Amino acid sequence: MFKRIKQDIQAVKERDPAAKTTLEVLLCYPGLHALFCHRAAHFFFRRGLVLLPRLISHLSRFFTGIEIHPGARIGEAFFIDHGMGVVIGETTEIGSNVTLYQGVTLGGTGKETGKRHPTVRDNVVVGTGAKVLGPIEIGKNSRIGAGSVVLKSAPPNATVVGIPGRVVYYNGEKVPSVNLNHTDMPDPVAEALSNLQEQIDQLRCQQVDLENGGMCKSGRENI
Repeated sequence: MFKRIKQDIQAVKERDPAAKTTLEVLLCYPGLHALFCHRAAHFFFRRGLVLLPRLISHLSRFFTGIEIHPGARIGEAFFIDHGMGVVIGETTEIGSNVTLYQGVTLGGTGKETGKRHPTVRDNVVVGTGAKVLGPIEIGKNSRIGAGSVVLKSAPPNATVVGIPGRVVYYNGEKVPSVNLNHTDMPDPVAEALSNLQEQIDQLRCQQVDLENGGMCKSGRENI
């Protein structure tokens, strides 16, 4: 138990440059507090208790803003950075050296029974606000971009971004079918306004034809 606690503290100090001392980590990191509470709740959950582990989980959520179901399996050196709004479902499995940022959800997609939450392998980083949903698997050493919604399994050594999440890098190489040039992304509002303006020009052109009996080739030229 003490060895695992030491590993959890060391994970915080290694991955957060703001962590200066062990005492600061112990007293001021809600992600670590939530993890300690989960370790205790999971201990009782595995022994068939229901109310006590859920009560521990509930109190932990109240004080830390992080909700971890007692049934979730979490490996060594797990780190939740900041942590507010993190939700981890009952059948979630998390490997070693995994990092989650605030607002991450490892959840389900409905009322399925059995395995209904993700499996996150070793050395995975899940960015701020990302949602990983369903009984899918995120392979070792993968990265989930901030704000992504991942509904399909990802292979090891992959980078996943977008809604829905897509693999954009695999084994260090860019996947050619995905365009990451954000400067060329379409503006749906501008496109809608442009289409509306074209329709207005066409109506004006028809009005000119009706009033003058002439040919209106371009609404913009005759107005």
